[in-house]
Formats: sequence, C-alpha cells, structure tokens
Amino acid sequence: MPIDPIPSQFVLPDPDDADGDVIAVGADLVPGTLLQAYRKGMFPMNLPDGHLGWWSPVERAIIPLKGLHISRSLRQSCRRYRVSVDADFEGVIYGCADPGRREDGWITEEFVEAYIQLHRLGWAHSIEVWDDEGAMAGGLYGVAIGGLFAGESMFHDARDASKVALVHLVVVMSQGGGRLFDVQWQTPHLQSLGAVVIGRKAYLDLLPEALDGPDPFVSAHHVDSL
Repeated sequence: MPIDPIPSQFVLPDPDDADGDVIAVGADLVPGTLLQAYRKGMFPMNLPDGHLGWWSPVERAIIPLKGLHISRSLRQSCRRYRVSVDADFEGVIYGCADPGRREDGWITEEFVEAYIQLHRLGWAHSIEVWDDEGAMAGGLYGVAIGGLFAGESMFHDARDASKVALVHLVVVMSQGGGRLFDVQWQTPHLQSLGAVVIGRKAYLDLLPEALDGPDPFVSAHHVDSL
C-alpha cells in the first residue's frame, strides 16, 4: 500500500477559476507537493524559462476506460510482447527522459529523482514491455491515487511497444476498479487510441470520485492480458 509522505510546506491554489493552463509557479517536487497537486487536478512541468510550473490544461484529455481503440495490428502486437508492472520503474522513466528519443527534454534529472522517490513510496507506477530477447522495448509511467491514474510519459524502441503498455494499463485499471485515466493533453497518437478532450471543468468534476476509488495497482501483478 502507498505510504503517506510528509505534507508539503506549500499550499497550491485550486485550478477552478484559473484563466490559462498554468495555475502556479514555484514550490518543489517533493512527494507531498506532487500528491497535493494531482489531488487538485494539476501536474508539474517546467516553463520555457526553466521555472517549475503547475499545469491544469483548459483542454484536458482523458482515455475512457471503455473507449480504448485497439486495432487488429495492435492486438497482434499485444501478443508479441511480454508485459510487467513496476518491474523496472527507473528503466522506464530514464527511457522516457532519454534526449535521444525526445526533443522537448522536459523530464530533467530533478523530475526523474522526484518520481523515483514517489515510486518508492508506492504512488508512481510503470508498465514495462519486453521483447523476445528480454530487452525493454517500451513502457509508460504515471501516478496512481485511488482510482485515478495520471499518465506522465511513455516511450518505445520497437513498433507498438508504448501502445501495448497503454493497453495493459487500461486492463489493469478496468480489472482493478480504476475510474479515471488522465492523459493531460490530446495528441494525434492518443486520439488514435481513443483519447477525448473533456475540458478542465469536467475533469475536476470527475476527480473527487476517482480519488475515492480503489487503487488498481494493489492487484496489478495479477491482471489478465488481452
């Protein structure tokens, strides 16, 4: 079960009445601050000037658990790889942070260390996808609080590997009572998998019930595959 961290010394504002996507600037990335932010519907990402920003997008996107789009080729890919949960969180987050795979470079070493600490407390989780030779082919990570999973990033080194990780995450959530899969912003990639824009207000309306739901990762190592 997740371990509660020391409460944050900062009080982040609620995003309800904010005008734009950035709700606050500053604070820190300790576990207590991170969890406070997710419970209020925010997540951290540095601003272009390097300062730490707390975001709650006006055009918030989610993947409905019953609305995942799985093509025939993706279903075949799901059978080709082996998938695990929390087997190598550090490998996944460093895979997502690798500047050779990403151009934006927003996952700095400070972010890596913060989420590894959150993982050790039982709040951050990873899905790993492995090829036939036992090498990590892709994965994703994010934060789970009750029935909320806030996806942070994913990567792939082989075809469909990140998509396979996402499919397995939806299986984990569906079988474990998960309620809300947050993907932050809509992208063409996520839209092809069933992501929809519901907006910040609708997201904040859904959030309290999701936070009160069961944690699907308690039994995540025993879920059925597709």
